[in-house]
This record gives sequence, C-alpha cells and structure tokens, in this order.
Amino acid sequence: MNKTIYIKDLGSKDFKETWDYQEAVFKSILDTKIKNRRENAGLETSNYFFFVEHPHVYTLGKSGDLSNLLLSEAQLAEKGATFYKINRGGDITYHGPGQIVGYPILDLDNFFTDIHKYLRFLEEVIILTLNDYGLKATRSEGETGVWLDVGTPFARKICAMGVRASRWVTMHGFALNVNSNLGYFDNIIPCGIRGKAVASLNVELGVESVDEEDVKAKLLKHFATLFEAEFKSLNA
Repeated sequence: MNKTIYIKDLGSKDFKETWDYQEAVFKSILDTKIKNRRENAGLETSNYFFFVEHPHVYTLGKSGDLSNLLLSEAQLAEKGATFYKINRGGDITYHGPGQIVGYPILDLDNFFTDIHKYLRFLEEVIILTLNDYGLKATRSEGETGVWLDVGTPFARKICAMGVRASRWVTMHGFALNVNSNLGYFDNIIPCGIRGKAVASLNVELGVESVDEEDVKAKLLKHFATLFEAEFKSLNA
C-alpha cells in the first residue's frame, strides 16, 4: 500500500484544461491497475493531489438538473464565465478566483476501499481546517459538503464536494470558498438546494482577505493525518 501522495499546485488554470489533465492522470492509474490484474505485474500505483484556482466557471454533475443554472449562454459570456457538464457526482456548483479547489486522485486500494468513508474524510479535512480559524463547521445530513449554522435559518455552505471513482481510483474533489465573490452563486441554485445560502471564509472572519497559502498548509496537514499519508512535491 503506497501512501505517498504527490502534491502539485497548478495555480490559476482553465477548468477544461485541468479536467483533461485530471483525466490523463486518472487513466494512468487505472491502466496500472488493469495491467496488475491481467498480468499479475505487481506494479505500485501512485496518488496525487492538485490544488488549483479556476477562472469563473459553472459545472454540472452527471445527475444534476440544468434548470439550476439561471443564466443563458449570452449572460454567461457577459459575466466572463463558462459552463461544463461533467462526470462527477452532485449537481451544479461554481468555481472562481478566491476559491481553493482540491483534486485528490488517489488509488483507494492504498488507503481504504469505502467511498462513503472517503467523502466523510474529505469533509473532515475541511471541518478541521475551519476549526483552526475558530469556525464551527459541520455536515448537513443528506447534503454532501461542509456547512455553517446547520439546523438554523442561517445555514450556509462553505465547501462543495463532488467526486468520481472507478476501480477505487478517485478524481474531482472539493471547492472551499476562501476569498470568493459570492455574487456568482446568485446565478445558480447551488448543488440544487433551494433556500440555503453560501459562505466564504473571509466574510465569516470579517476580513478583506485570508492567506490562501496558509489555508492550503492546514488542509494538507489534516489530510495527511486522516489518510495517514505523506506528501511529496511533484516537480513541474
């Protein structure tokens, strides 16, 4: 079981370009697993974790409802945003500047073969990170992701999640609002859930901007602890 995870920060990168990159890495791990099964090759599978920030984009999961996008094609162009229907779980969400997106591409055979547990661990990474900033973040039953003030009229989502898995290999991941322009969420019904707001860390802390590198460091610390993993830098 290889618990080393290669980490790479992709910076600001187009969503489709990043999606294609994820797919290539995802396929390389699957190909190794297939070779191992067919030829008993005994090859080690690798694990990866990519941080990225996307330009304004809306993405719709495979089970999502297109009516949850409240903009026409022309209005998307006016806002400088793009739209993609993609192969993760979940409904519609937004990515943009000020948001930390994490894409773990893991062979769960190296950790544990339980998708439910994997999602709960991803949520726990976010919850522990927000706790470091003094925020009491929690889960909301039946709604994947991380929330604030669950069970009150002020419940709001601060981190969305959606993953794809095949042969226990994962892709896609989480999107944590850190210094996000929340106005862009007004153009969708986030995750298909009506009547609930979204949040951003800087707004919750009452500051203009939060150090995103500090947030990433905290995320990696908690991820490494929960998954009992070791991170290594992946050279460009």
